[in-house]
Amino acid sequence: MSASTDTPTGTTGVARLYDRMYHDRLSPQEVLAVRERVRVMADEVVAPAAHAIATGDERVEGFPRAVFDDLARRGLFRIPFGAEVGGDELTHPATATAVAVEEIAYHSNSVAAVFDVHCILAGNALKHGTDEQRQRWLRPLVAGDIVGAFATSEPAASSDLAPTAVQTRADRTGDGWILNGTKRWITNSPVAAFIIVLARTDERLTTFIVPTDTPGVRVGLPDRKIGNRGQLTADVTFSDVRLADSDVLGQVGEGLKIALQTLTYGRIGIGAAGVGMAQAAFDQMAAHLISRHAFGKPLGANQHWQFAIAEYATQLEAARSTYLKAALRMDEGIDFPEPEAAMAKLLGTRLSVDIARDAVQIFGGMGFVQERGADGATSVVSTIYRDSKIGEIYEGANEIQKWVIARRVLGRDITG
Repeated sequence: MSASTDTPTGTTGVARLYDRMYHDRLSPQEVLAVRERVRVMADEVVAPAAHAIATGDERVEGFPRAVFDDLARRGLFRIPFGAEVGGDELTHPATATAVAVEEIAYHSNSVAAVFDVHCILAGNALKHGTDEQRQRWLRPLVAGDIVGAFATSEPAASSDLAPTAVQTRADRTGDGWILNGTKRWITNSPVAAFIIVLARTDERLTTFIVPTDTPGVRVGLPDRKIGNRGQLTADVTFSDVRLADSDVLGQVGEGLKIALQTLTYGRIGIGAAGVGMAQAAFDQMAAHLISRHAFGKPLGANQHWQFAIAEYATQLEAARSTYLKAALRMDEGIDFPEPEAAMAKLLGTRLSVDIARDAVQIFGGMGFVQERGADGATSVVSTIYRDSKIGEIYEGANEIQKWVIARRVLGRDITG
């Protein structure tokens, strides 16, 4: 194993313990090939920009455009899709996509989140569209010519997407629809060409494709967050936005099913991103336990840290295998692969927070800084610590995932 110094400068500077510790008996060969291909992309494109992305300002110019464009040229956005829209036409697209998310998140959860929303949420939702809609919006999304966004959350509705909770409305007119409302925390919205919007239509929900240059669409200033700074989020307000019937995605009144299926896929991706961050923090931790000495011996000679590293290695095995199983079930045609999807998000995101917290502790002062003034040394684990927390919150808070799992065990009559 290669050893780090006390000033880690990049995740490529330490041994990747995945190669020694994880024996993949779940992934088909094409998925293993995707992992290898995306790892090269991530090492060459994402890793060099990761620190700048993690510490940049959250304004439109902070969107990682150069990284996004380079990943598009290398074919990252083709992985989830079929040949009819320029995709790779894989037999196991969901599993390959989840693996790709893990490899990107190993270096930058911001970039992984951009990819997740662009392809898994906006792109997957567009699969429900007409041929004309897919050619107009999905084909350029796959090519990376445009950026996509997906909007369900609102100031008063996030995990709860019941029709009574969603306040954004689309009302019928003689020749189309008028959309009004506000969506909140909308990833990619400051740079998106279109947003998939979930809105009330009478007593049900419908999804719409809303170009961001439509009159009445206003995207606010990006939020400034404690982490994931390259993942731009903002409020989007719709004021008497006129839409045509051709802007309806899927069938009128069937939007909730589209949203829930899309978010289930997204939760697998978020679980995979958690595993990617957890693996990066784990690798940093292990290397530092070997190289750093205190009281005349390596930190790793302390039984406390030996037991911690053993626990985390075991949990990494479980978390990765769980998201792979959920994705494989989705590739079998199961739209809602539960309880594995909920378990994947719960395990992966919680683990990334836990390992990142201990990694910061192990690195001491260097774990708590972004950049050291004396010599400009930067910290990987501090970035992971800030970035990892959001995984437990977005695309269905982890408390919701526990409820989903409990409902499968105890039944709806008990859990509601």
